[in-house]
Amino acid sequence: MKIKNFEDLEVWQEARKLVNMVYEAIASSPKFQRDTRLRDQSKGAAISTMAAIAEGFARRSNKEFIQYLFISISSATELQSHFYIALDQKYIDQATFDRIYQQADKVCRMDSSLITYLRKRTKTYDQTRQTRKTRQTR
Repeated sequence: MKIKNFEDLEVWQEARKLVNMVYEAIASSPKFQRDTRLRDQSKGAAISTMAAIAEGFARRSNKEFIQYLFISISSATELQSHFYIALDQKYIDQATFDRIYQQADKVCRMDSSLITYLRKRTKTYDQTRQTRKTRQTR
């Protein structure tokens, strides 16, 4: 299957699920809603996880896409940290924490796999270009 739009990327689809899970967890906890700093930071990290994938895809260069995938990983990890606070403050239960933590971890692993794929593809492309240059200079 050819990927034409960022919405076609499975990692973006999983990040979208993560965003919805975060919004649902916050909406179902009045205490979480009142902690405006943690609420906004958590939503922002979730949004950034998803948005960085889309933004990187739009750059149309593997090198830049990889940079944005690292931003997505960082944001997902930040979100995991925020949800430890939410758990410790009893804004969410253990089951909610586990679901969100595992979904964020899934997105991180998918981001990492895509980074590995893009790096290999870029390396192969660079080697092919270098071989062509060498042949031309002979």
